[in-house]
Amino acid sequence: MSAPPSRPTAPSWLTMPDDANALDPAIWPASAARDEAGVLSIAGVDVGDLRDAFGTPLYVFDEDEVRAHARRAVAAFRDAAAAHGVAARVYYAGKAFLSTEVVRWVTAEGLAIDVCSGGELEVALAAGVDPGRIGFHGNNKSVAELARAVEVGVGSVVIDSAIELERLAAIVERRRVVAPDAVQPVLLRVNSGVHAETHDFLATAHEDQKFGFALEDAAAAVARIRELDALAFVGLHCHIGSQIFGTDGFAESASRLVELHAALSEDGEVPVLNLGGGFGIAYTSADDPTPIEALAAGIVDAVARECAVRGIPMPNLAFEPGRAIVGQAGVTLYEVGTVKPVRLGDGAERVYVSVDGGMSDNPRPALYGAQYSARIASRVSGAAPVLARVVGKHCESGDIVVDHEYLPGDVAPGDLLAVPATGAYCFSLASNYNYLARPAVVAVRAGQARVIVRGETIADLLSRDAGIAEGNA
Repeated sequence: MSAPPSRPTAPSWLTMPDDANALDPAIWPASAARDEAGVLSIAGVDVGDLRDAFGTPLYVFDEDEVRAHARRAVAAFRDAAAAHGVAARVYYAGKAFLSTEVVRWVTAEGLAIDVCSGGELEVALAAGVDPGRIGFHGNNKSVAELARAVEVGVGSVVIDSAIELERLAAIVERRRVVAPDAVQPVLLRVNSGVHAETHDFLATAHEDQKFGFALEDAAAAVARIRELDALAFVGLHCHIGSQIFGTDGFAESASRLVELHAALSEDGEVPVLNLGGGFGIAYTSADDPTPIEALAAGIVDAVARECAVRGIPMPNLAFEPGRAIVGQAGVTLYEVGTVKPVRLGDGAERVYVSVDGGMSDNPRPALYGAQYSARIASRVSGAAPVLARVVGKHCESGDIVVDHEYLPGDVAPGDLLAVPATGAYCFSLASNYNYLARPAVVAVRAGQARVIVRGETIADLLSRDAGIAEGNA
């Protein structure tokens, strides 16, 4: 039996920093800064004040950063599409992070909303979103979820299977008892077969997975939709994955989708081509994501070329960024509890820095091997950097918050530690593992902080335990 592959003490991309206190602007919110005492502030709010007011762990969102990324994405895709005489609608992928406040921020900046469950739909509706600006995804939408979507009039449902196609049509037919003119606009999700250059669990357009229709099955599905008076076919949808750098995968996927679009256009209109999202951000200084403007221009130009080759009009386009809107805007604050130097087999040493959260508030390192950065936030230090691993307090050896980082050698219990680029898929994936309560989410803007999602308490967790309720009856 062969031995398991060994992990390097430090990966090749991790370099010794000149200053272990520095804040890389590619990773941190633009407002992140240190005061004269070296204390980190975000949007003019001192992290020590945040800890005192709201405790740790704590998710902190810079509202202006979210809004700026939203405006930038809308402008990038609309400008790229306008250059070819078509329109582009930009949806915010709510699965990255969803709360009523964030929904209001992004819709105010021009984004529509993409949801993929009944719960996400209700959050968007509670925020006051026009249902016509909502797109509904998901590979296994329930009858109740689809009925609610039809009832409120969502702008589009992305059909993911033949069963769902018939299920949705039947729901609309029943709806016609009270709304005789009811028709549900739909897109068909297809798998282009393009493999995104990302983690296997994040790649969503290869053939052997749960989402969508194979290219060769799409025409029959569209023909069936067109037969049904209850449904209105408005276009194709494809999403090739997440945390993608560069445009090559999108361009190849667009080529295959335009071929299908051209064939379907022979029998009827195909007004929209939705190319999804998945645009990457920087989590460490080694990451070099493509600017959103370059992504937009590259993808839209690829669609235009493919349409020109086939001599067909270019359709209107849609896109669904999520991480690219909120990822860099989020910072998670922790308090250091213990510090433990560990000698490694190669003679090196790593310092294990344990914090008061972990995989319950950010499971991405455990799920995907995701890499993050960290800085001491409550002070600056002149101590020489040491190789460190930031870990949580859960009973798992894989409970890692930041796998590889250089921190000042005097990192100590009581220090505040900040992990940037945690705005996407941290709160969304959070759990109560080991009965830890999920942290609060706080928005900061212009020197002010406010709770936008209340943190849980142990009382909240115990309130769901029916055994306690019975014992006290």
